[in-house]
Amino acid sequence: MAPNVIRAGAMFNPATTAYVPGYLRLLEASSPSLGIELETAPVRDVVEIETTIAKLGHRPGGSLIVPPDAFTITHYKVIVASAERHRLPAIYAYRSIVRDGGLMSYGPDPYDIFQRAASYVDRILRGEKPSELPVQQPTKFEFAANLKTAKALGLDVPANLLALADEVIE
Repeated sequence: MAPNVIRAGAMFNPATTAYVPGYLRLLEASSPSLGIELETAPVRDVVEIETTIAKLGHRPGGSLIVPPDAFTITHYKVIVASAERHRLPAIYAYRSIVRDGGLMSYGPDPYDIFQRAASYVDRILRGEKPSELPVQQPTKFEFAANLKTAKALGLDVPANLLALADEVIE
């Protein structure tokens, strides 16, 4: 979607998420094969969000990855607005953010997760011990794209990418 991207900032709040180190290891492992330089972008308040996005948007070829953590989800509207203002292509974890103006998302389907959690609640209420239940990982992932945001950023969304999308916002 953004063929000129050569660097990506992974934005997260180190105080609100425990899984980011593992997430970053995966991004660091895959970025060289894609020809993308990965930068960590820790933020702790709204001012740092704006400063970080402005810095990433100031240099050519920048982009933004916003993994889900409590802080970035709470402040997603600030992140989306700042990314648009600085003309920075960004990818988010949830398609609900794309409906609110984010460029694109790829992440687990939260409704599927909640539905599968209900079966665990049922099993626990029937007497199974929570410690004996296996940990479940997401199994259903969604991709969404916002054509209005892409146009505002001067990006053309390839037809093959649109064909893969679970939702396209026009």
